Amino acid sequence: MKKIFLALTFSGSVLFAAAQANVLPAEKQKTPIVITNATIHKGNGEVVENASIVIVDGKIKEIGTNVSVPAGSEMVDAKGKHVYPGIILPASSLGLTEISAVRATNDVREIGDMNPNVRSIVAYNTDSKVINTLRSNGIVAANIVPQGSFLAGSSSVVQLDAWTWTDAALKTDAGMHLYMPSMLARPGGGRFGGGGGPGGPNATPQTDPVKEAIEKLETLKAFFREAKAYNATSTHDETNLKYEATKNLFNKTQKLYVHGNTVKQMLAALDFVKEFGFDVVIVGGSESWQIPDLLKQHNVSVILQQMHSLPTTTDDDVDQPYKAAAALQKAGVTFAISDDDPQTRGRNIAFNAGTAVAYGLSKEEALAAITLNVAKIMGVADKTGSLEVGKDANIIISTGDILDMATNDVTDAFIQGRKINLDDKQKQLNSRYEEKYQIKEKGKKGF
Repeated sequence: MKKIFLALTFSGSVLFAAAQANVLPAEKQKTPIVITNATIHKGNGEVVENASIVIVDGKIKEIGTNVSVPAGSEMVDAKGKHVYPGIILPASSLGLTEISAVRATNDVREIGDMNPNVRSIVAYNTDSKVINTLRSNGIVAANIVPQGSFLAGSSSVVQLDAWTWTDAALKTDAGMHLYMPSMLARPGGGRFGGGGGPGGPNATPQTDPVKEAIEKLETLKAFFREAKAYNATSTHDETNLKYEATKNLFNKTQKLYVHGNTVKQMLAALDFVKEFGFDVVIVGGSESWQIPDLLKQHNVSVILQQMHSLPTTTDDDVDQPYKAAAALQKAGVTFAISDDDPQTRGRNIAFNAGTAVAYGLSKEEALAAITLNVAKIMGVADKTGSLEVGKDANIIISTGDILDMATNDVTDAFIQGRKINLDDKQKQLNSRYEEKYQIKEKGKKGF
């Protein structure tokens, strides 16, 4: 029995490893590329009709309606199509977890509450089969985020066409991630409710989750005070890796990403701005629409993690998650839209943005929320996020509106000027079974 199990396991591993083996990182751009006759959405709110983009050495050299075509250029006719900046996924476990139910494919978190020295980038797997499914949907970069129970470590921004994590990195250790404890009391006595009721045989100790959360945050503040003092000293008798890892928070070359949804959690996050001067980004922020002016006042950005969900509380409007983006836009808060559904793994990010259009955003504002705004929050807006001269040529072409599920169809993608293979495992399986059941041929006959 053991031999049979091992044989099946080995066979499955070979099949898993062989899938998409033909999808390799593209070679560096060798000849100029000119995309012509397109409707170009720059990502900064500007739209240019019947325009062209010139790509040289991986960069956008020229963009407009009257460009100079370099000799020997590869021409890409985008007549009737839309050209956009490549989408950036603001928060993802991409490359850190492959199949959540298979423990060996997960390297997304460390044990313990305090892990500021953890670096997600060194665990990033560029061979993940999920990456290609994202590229097929126009996503060309992502912020790779570690998970945890409290202070989880640092995230890095990667582009999605690379041999190794060193090739992929756009900006390493750009953010430190804090998972805010719950500050809501739950019925039933214990943290998750008590079995048997108060005084019963299975009763759990009565606790106050708000008090526990405040105590935990005070412990973190004490840690940051010690880290600040440590980093203010040039020499040390002993090296403290956890303190060393926080250095860039204090000089603001690294941001503090606070994961939380409720107003209480966000108000607690503002304490880190007031005391330490940290550059804070709220991740989640489903109730951020209640305090947009306060967030704007403290220059706090927001990443709306999941719009296709129920409201945070039963008193909210049923469509409140869809309206949050427009409220932040109106208040002038820098925000991004993401997709953290474990089933879609980020693929629906453009459609989340499209939903926000139906609830108050313009199409170009929604596009910025998944491109330029993300780049600004991540600190890579000088490289990507919009179609502007001098930036990396991270470009996608769609036959229809990228925000519309009915017409979205990404036909071409470029990362740093390299034309990307948009094949993926799902497309290969689709073709396999179309062939097996002759679906295409039968379709022509009205099957």
